[in-house]
Amino acid sequence: MEFTRHTLKEMLAVRKLISFHYFEFAKGYVFEGEQHDFWELLYVDKGTVEVRADEQTHQLEQGMIIFHKPGEFHTVKVGSQHKPPNLFVLSFECASPCMESFENRILQLGTKDRNLLSLLMQEGFYSFEPPYDKSDIHELVTREDAPFASEQAMRNYLEILLVQLIRQQEEDADRQSARKPASFQTEKAEQRTADRIISFMRGHLGEQLTLDRLCKELHLGKSRLKEVFHAQAGIGPMDYFKQLKIEEAKTMIREHQYNMTEIAAMLGYSSIHYFSRDFKKATGMPPSDYARTAKARAQG
Repeated sequence: MEFTRHTLKEMLAVRKLISFHYFEFAKGYVFEGEQHDFWELLYVDKGTVEVRADEQTHQLEQGMIIFHKPGEFHTVKVGSQHKPPNLFVLSFECASPCMESFENRILQLGTKDRNLLSLLMQEGFYSFEPPYDKSDIHELVTREDAPFASEQAMRNYLEILLVQLIRQQEEDADRQSARKPASFQTEKAEQRTADRIISFMRGHLGEQLTLDRLCKELHLGKSRLKEVFHAQAGIGPMDYFKQLKIEEAKTMIREHQYNMTEIAAMLGYSSIHYFSRDFKKATGMPPSDYARTAKARAQG
């Protein structure tokens, strides 16, 4: 029997990266701008930032992503009224014509999109040596202890993210002309549920939330809540809540409005000891060391 080989179609491909950065900016930071002959994505992981793309100025909030096309002049500014942002910036080459769908667009990522981006960032940290927060360093140095195929996994996550975002744009355009299958509606409903849970968490960062309290407030059983949340966020709800507290602590430290004892109390910690323990476990350094490095970055 003869077997016919089917050549898989490739609609877009990313084969070269230029830079991989993760910034934690303080208030008042200004990047004067640049332009180049490759694509760059900027994702707001936390806070608010002002981004200029050619003649257009945009204020981007948490969860938003913008793609700077080749040749586009772009700047970044963190105003005194902005909440200090965490930004993920990735530059890459992609010659596919379908990339035109990202030109002059700002997208709000859903839960599944954010999960893909999180996996992409994780593989980037696995693949390349730090520093990740130096805007003038673009050379990527591969880690000697990088896991098997980490760069390939990173590329795959990026390509899947791009494919998913293009599909979603097409779905948005066709939404009025075609009814989506029940499975799609179920998936969207679970995304909304996860977003509601996360929104409730963000509104209660100063409390010691329990799983029972979440279930009561969201009118969900424990098993169902954990199942939905883990499927959409890739992590348990209480671990996610702890991550939110640490990210808020990092933001408050960079704002320089409160001391560590006040921050610990505002985030629901019973003592500075427990706050410092969780902070160091999550970031690899005590909050006092983080404050010094954040101050150095702001002054540098």
